[in-house]
Amino acid sequence: MFRPVLVLLLLFFAFGALRAQSNQTFSTKNKKAIQLFQSSEDFIIRRQYGKAIEILQQALQKDREFAEAHLRIGSSYLATNNAEKALYHYEEAVKLKPDDKAFVGGYFALADLYFQRGEYSKAGDLANKVSTYKPLPKHIASELDGLLANVAFASEKIKEPLPFKPTPLPGNVNKFGLQYFPVLSADQQQLIFTRRIGAAEGYDEDIVISTRDEKGNWKDPVSISPKINTKNNEGTCTISADGRILIFTSCMGRKGYGSCDLFISRKTGDAWSEPENMGSAINSSEWESQPSLSADGRTLYFVSTRAGGVGKRDIWVSKLGDDNSWSEPENLGPGVNTPDEEVSPFIHANGQTLYFASKGYPGFGGYDIYTTSITNDKWSVPENLGYPLNNADDQVSLFITADGTQGYYSYEKRNQKAYISVIYSFQVPEAIQVAQKTSFVKGKIFDRETKQPLKAPVELYNLATEEMVLKVSSDSITGEYLMILTEGAEYALYVNQKQYLFESKNFDFTNQHTTEPVIIDFPLRKIKGGASTVLNNIFFDTDKYELKDKSKTELNKLIVFLKSNPDVKIQITGYTDDVGAKAYNDALSLNRAKEVFDFLKQHDIPTQRMVYKGLGQANPIVSNDSEKNRQMNRRIEFSIL
Repeated sequence: MFRPVLVLLLLFFAFGALRAQSNQTFSTKNKKAIQLFQSSEDFIIRRQYGKAIEILQQALQKDREFAEAHLRIGSSYLATNNAEKALYHYEEAVKLKPDDKAFVGGYFALADLYFQRGEYSKAGDLANKVSTYKPLPKHIASELDGLLANVAFASEKIKEPLPFKPTPLPGNVNKFGLQYFPVLSADQQQLIFTRRIGAAEGYDEDIVISTRDEKGNWKDPVSISPKINTKNNEGTCTISADGRILIFTSCMGRKGYGSCDLFISRKTGDAWSEPENMGSAINSSEWESQPSLSADGRTLYFVSTRAGGVGKRDIWVSKLGDDNSWSEPENLGPGVNTPDEEVSPFIHANGQTLYFASKGYPGFGGYDIYTTSITNDKWSVPENLGYPLNNADDQVSLFITADGTQGYYSYEKRNQKAYISVIYSFQVPEAIQVAQKTSFVKGKIFDRETKQPLKAPVELYNLATEEMVLKVSSDSITGEYLMILTEGAEYALYVNQKQYLFESKNFDFTNQHTTEPVIIDFPLRKIKGGASTVLNNIFFDTDKYELKDKSKTELNKLIVFLKSNPDVKIQITGYTDDVGAKAYNDALSLNRAKEVFDFLKQHDIPTQRMVYKGLGQANPIVSNDSEKNRQMNRRIEFSIL
């Protein structure tokens, strides 16, 4: 859409420039037309554009070739967001006055309108014509370079279209007056979006959810919760990867700090909690909206008009600390934000790739979608996603699935009466797919004996850096958990709960090319004599017993466990597969167990609390009939004495 501030500048430029002609010759000789033209000035000053248009139409009825009236009525139509009629009258003015400096504002306005319509050749020709007039009015000169850059960018990139075939979601989903800002859970089983029953602004906005049936089809959307939706508006939401943390925007009816605030609700079992305002760290006296939550629910991106930003609307980020409080938001800075508007951030499940809409970078017209990635706390230069995903219309929302292959967006376009909005899905072209795709592991955590579901922390560590990269918690009622696994690293996963042995798993995604989900349940063992568990992230080279560096994460977890349970005594047992002589395997397994024993000893675990054994190829947990199974049998266990 045409920029409102520039519309007013052009309008008053046309008003001022043509008013200066009051003692000069107009393009018409019709005195009544001139009189009507001049009488429109008072209405324009008072911004009564409808009345001004009515009078200017009367002037044109007196003389259809009254160029000054065409110019002024074109600007008046722009001021009322009627681009089609504005275009007609600007074109008429330019035809009648093809080379008149007094009409330079009209030339520029028409060039920008052509650009907004995707008519880049026409836009470029007129913009270049404008550049020949010296000196230019300041408000045009300040915008002209940007328009020329946009035209050059769009004209070039449109020659390299991406394969892009969006498909509207079924009619039972796109059944409202408006539906927009779609988001999905990581397993793609839940679709959540904002709906408005009617297209006009007076209709209530609510957040609705659609789930897939057993055939993978979307069910009819229903209200997400009566605790979340009210008689006032709720919208623009984000959800954690496991579908259990929801953050949404509310502007009326709830206690807040500004015009619109962000609220949070958590799901336990099938019930959502009463929404809570996210507090003064997140919300200000200004406008906060359009949240995007990281997969683990611990990093929040959102849009705000608060002071201290780069432009009109900026993207900010806040992180959840170990004390469960949100940090003071930080502006993403001029590497992402521009003096214009950045909106609709979406952080991909990989936690590294950010998508957002902007008017401040070279594009195809209006808002375009851009992407940037973070490395070592620095964002890369944003890149336009390209044509025709971006085009002359506004693109203001995008969601990319965890596996990077499927996109969802709402196509929003304004007609003369209201916005039209439909949700589409599409296959993401390979050229713009995320570099780090993700899969996920999910399942249930429960007591091994009673089968009772357990709420337990689930932590994911990067074995190369020994850093925790994600932390979630299982549902206290269902025991269900879901955790994202991103390509490019080897991970250790830990499930911890007081009074239970911790459990670990290993996921090597260093060169992972599949995004198939992993389903693993964790039956936790109570801490008591005879209970044992495998240390799945203890590593040795073949036929070696020296611990590899990436074993430290697991060993440190074992140290924390022993220090948290000072009365526990353990046995460390080494095992091998059945390849090789029994005596050799017995000695190798014993030496490996001793390495673990010695590491714990060096880290202040009393030796009287530990014993170690090597049982070689005894007690295989699976048959030694494949390399995968033999690898599982080569293990270190610890058990409670």
